[in-house]
Amino acid sequence: MIRVDDDMKRTLTFGAAPRRVVSLVPSDTFSVAALGCGDALVGRTDYCELPEDVVRRVPSVGGTKNPKLEAILDLSPDLVLANQEENTKKDLEALAQKGVKVLVAFPKRAADGLAHLARLARVFYVGGDPAVRELLRRGYAEIRDAEAARKARAPLRTFCPIWMKPLMTIHGATFISDVLDLAGAANVFADRERRYPLAADVGAAPALPPEQVAGRDTRYPRVTLEEVTARLPELVLLPDEPHPFSEEDADVFRALAIPAAERGAVVRTSGKDLCWYGAQTVSGLARVRALVDRHRPG
Repeated sequence: MIRVDDDMKRTLTFGAAPRRVVSLVPSDTFSVAALGCGDALVGRTDYCELPEDVVRRVPSVGGTKNPKLEAILDLSPDLVLANQEENTKKDLEALAQKGVKVLVAFPKRAADGLAHLARLARVFYVGGDPAVRELLRRGYAEIRDAEAARKARAPLRTFCPIWMKPLMTIHGATFISDVLDLAGAANVFADRERRYPLAADVGAAPALPPEQVAGRDTRYPRVTLEEVTARLPELVLLPDEPHPFSEEDADVFRALAIPAAERGAVVRTSGKDLCWYGAQTVSGLARVRALVDRHRPG
């Protein structure tokens, strides 16, 4: 019997490895397959892209924000994998009310994502498999190497938006910001919380007092181009998800009076390496580090 706590502090019990799993998180779909348990997947989202051979054979149950609950129930899952911010609370509660076991993750650091991968290994009863142990060893070694390298050189001031209209970015208490930090890229908006209402977030109205925004997620602020300019980023990274930043978007930042534009360091890149937690981080962190290093001055 295995007991694990999910990131909602709920204890889930598993007497055996789950055999019918619906993943509502693209990175979890990839992680389950990386653990050698892809055959257990019976449902996934429209946004689950990797690994391609698994995705091709597993039916979609809709989007992350609008899954088809009846389609999920029709698959008779013994486990649904979910994420606190990717999936909606009402959908997850509806599944739980139907007796479906739901494991909710909410990693805010790269190490949290690897800990979740280790938790999945326990859930699937593969924690002792040599290949799984090696995967986890490599992941934690990558983080240690990144931490050591980060101490050896000055961080590169970096702007990484996640949406274009409205322009949104990330606070320091996010998974993406931690990956950037490990890669030697200092998030220029690490201290900038989201303000409510929208007009306040872009400086056009007073912000609501803290007691009126309690419980809301303040980690994804909406910012202006003027704010970006004022923060003087040396590197602008434009991921292809959750928003698929285009060359037209890149040109907007290339036109700003910022060091990144002057240095030709406005770069489109993979969103998966920045925001997919778990198995993706094992190889993705090294790619982000190499990308940042390629754009260091001199």
